[in-house]
Amino acid sequence: MDIDFSPELEEFRAEVCAFLDEAPTPAIREAGRKLTSVFAPFDQCMEWHQILYKKGWAAPSWPEEYGGTGWSVEQRYIFAEEYRKRDLPPLLPQSLGMVGPLLIDLGTEEQKKKYLPGILAGKDFWTQGYSEPNSGSDLASLSCRADKDGDDYIINGSKIWTTYAHHANRMFMLVRTDNSGKKQQGITFLLLDRVDYPGMEIRPIIGLDGSPEQCEVFFDNVRVPQSGRVGEENDGWTVAKHLLKHERGGSAASPTLKRGLERAREAAKTTPSGFGTMLSEDPVFQRDMGELEADIASYEHFEKLSVSGHPISKDPSFPSMNKTMNSELVQRVTVMITQVCGTEAIPFQNEALRVGANVEPLGTDLDLVAMPYYLNSRATTIYAGSNEVQRDLISRTVGLEN
Repeated sequence: MDIDFSPELEEFRAEVCAFLDEAPTPAIREAGRKLTSVFAPFDQCMEWHQILYKKGWAAPSWPEEYGGTGWSVEQRYIFAEEYRKRDLPPLLPQSLGMVGPLLIDLGTEEQKKKYLPGILAGKDFWTQGYSEPNSGSDLASLSCRADKDGDDYIINGSKIWTTYAHHANRMFMLVRTDNSGKKQQGITFLLLDRVDYPGMEIRPIIGLDGSPEQCEVFFDNVRVPQSGRVGEENDGWTVAKHLLKHERGGSAASPTLKRGLERAREAAKTTPSGFGTMLSEDPVFQRDMGELEADIASYEHFEKLSVSGHPISKDPSFPSMNKTMNSELVQRVTVMITQVCGTEAIPFQNEALRVGANVEPLGTDLDLVAMPYYLNSRATTIYAGSNEVQRDLISRTVGLEN
């Protein structure tokens, strides 16, 4: 399916291009070029967030009454497409893409007034406290407890894989408030105003690339107000499922996939195949590239159906389908990039990856990020609900309909 862009939309594209060509600082552009994860380097990402906020473009998908752009779905798609063409760092999703939309949908008026302005402006960064050492894809088995004490909850337990918790000033989390019924029925969704409450400890986890992207968070009799609860007590599972529709499919992903494929194709034109030609001329490479390009085009079609208001976007299994297809295509793109770079991608150049280090990489910019990006992408089919779980959810939905 093609979306024909009107002259007015092409004028909008020109405006987007002019801004994206001029507004990012050199450090922001460098952070985008050195991206090896879904999560861009924190400092440059938040700097870029605030630049976009001043322009009024920080939250394209938010309702206009809460600070959104008021753009049509076609405008949002154009923005995402031009954004990725320039290898700019994506804004961090936890605040703008997850807890913000959740509060717009389910928060009290007091919670909206208190939290949404800071999220929109990039003054607050929220980390997500979901996974635990023994509760990942089976998230409903979580055991981090919150017990009532007057107007407060007392939290004990731990969370893990808590992205950028050491940079955050707020947290949204799931806690166990009851064990009497089914495990999903005793969970509550909480907002924490701080991440430095007495008894709260954050320990960064150093990754292979030397970056502490993930963290462990420990709670030892941490007292937080009950006013931070979203929804009813013991009904946090319902709230969390609502948030997942944003986590698993809140923005267009095909422009990023297409850009990764484009970078691999360009690099193959100067990479020897070992048989006297460039890799781009190798028939096996051409076959593999063609198959991947066709699958990305199919996924792009799926995304365009959803943004154009097609009924498929209202299907209960849509978030699971979207997450499964996108995550597996991300992995395939990183495999393709690594194959093109070959042995040049093997060395880990942690210092050269650091934004502002002024260290020349060995090889090209693509060689620098290929292996860290490949390794990091192995997690895409696990986080936000493993793809095995997503396929089970899809099959159950189909079974109910039939």
